Amino acid sequence: MVHAICHVEIPTTDFEKAKTFYSNLFGWQITLMPQMNWASFETGMDPGGGFNRVDRVESVGEHGVLIYVSVDEIQETLAKVMELGGSVIKEKTEIPEIGWYALFGDLDGNVVGIYQPRS
Repeated sequence: MVHAICHVEIPTTDFEKAKTFYSNLFGWQITLMPQMNWASFETGMDPGGGFNRVDRVESVGEHGVLIYVSVDEIQETLAKVMELGGSVIKEKTEIPEIGWYALFGDLDGNVVGIYQPRS
């Protein structure tokens, strides 16, 4: 049996900040659940996930587990990352015959990948 990824958690120090950043960047529907110290996000596809509240984010950068979000246009997404206060860690990079990827840092310093398939 093949086991699919079913849930992703992104640590944050500020739910409202994460909600604004990710909903504006990717269009995710985010529901705050303060009684659980949690916020869930829906992407419209599996997996969904959430934001867990932490006092400090200890990012492992490019050397830990990375999540990648599929996007239509990497350059537009990276521009929006910068507009929303994030940072570009790795510019658009080609994966020969497959597509492109890039890495950005969110407002808490989490490293997130984005992927654009070749049309």
